[in-house]
Amino acid sequence: MNGDTSENRLGDYLRARRDLVSPTQAGIPAGANRRVPGLRREEVAMLAGISADYYLRLERGRDKNPSPQVLESLARVLHLDDVERTYLLGLAAVLPRKPRRRRPEHVPARIHQLLAHLPVPAFVEGRAFDVLASNPMGVALSPRLRPGYNRLRSFFLDPEEQAFHDDWEKAAASFIATVRTTIGDDTDNPRFVELIGELALSSQRFRTLWARHAVRDLVGGTVTVHHPGVGELRLHRDKMAVEDVILVVYYPDKDSDSDEKLRLLAAMSQQEERAQDSHPASAGERRPSAP
Repeated sequence: MNGDTSENRLGDYLRARRDLVSPTQAGIPAGANRRVPGLRREEVAMLAGISADYYLRLERGRDKNPSPQVLESLARVLHLDDVERTYLLGLAAVLPRKPRRRRPEHVPARIHQLLAHLPVPAFVEGRAFDVLASNPMGVALSPRLRPGYNRLRSFFLDPEEQAFHDDWEKAAASFIATVRTTIGDDTDNPRFVELIGELALSSQRFRTLWARHAVRDLVGGTVTVHHPGVGELRLHRDKMAVEDVILVVYYPDKDSDSDEKLRLLAAMSQQEERAQDSHPASAGERRPSAP
């Protein structure tokens, strides 16, 4: 896939992760003449109880079928959490890949109805983070949640999206780790190839984060954003799988300051809708880039 250095996914992951483990974390004296930011290959091999030559073969892709015991030892040495450990085990799986039948992503009719009734920001995204549907509150929260936009592209290439997030750097690292998990072994998906290739060429920050090979579960959380109209909002975000797509909902704590601001945003959105109904948008209105 564009944006990766090779198809040696297991070796790339091992190399990226050992760079993130300091000698101190591993219980090794740092010394004054180290040339690598993390652990050396021979140090990883020693701590995992395998030969340095065998570990070198793993990193260089000359042995792609290590035993589960070896992988468990490497996960321990590299300080992987449960999600990262599962990802590592999956990289070494030798299950034959079957040709994938790619179906167009479809938003069920009942989800369109649900979006219309939800009083809080909500939208539907596809596997490659394309916005497929959204409700008026979702668009009021961010115009980049309008159908036709891609959340990953907006996140790294749109300055307004970067200013929208309270801690964009932290959010970016989390987002890329989620993308890694989402892609999994579907590395030949044309949509992923196109998107990752474009971002690898256009964003230095994306290239740096992508090279770390970090992974995390596709879960919700709590985010703080800066809306140009109502100010700072602290919102919970939940993600729910519905058939082949993901429903994402943002909501505040009840009776909180953000709850009050979200109600104000709803009123502003309704007022804007009434104004647009009275004065239809011109043909020159801005359109999102093609997904």
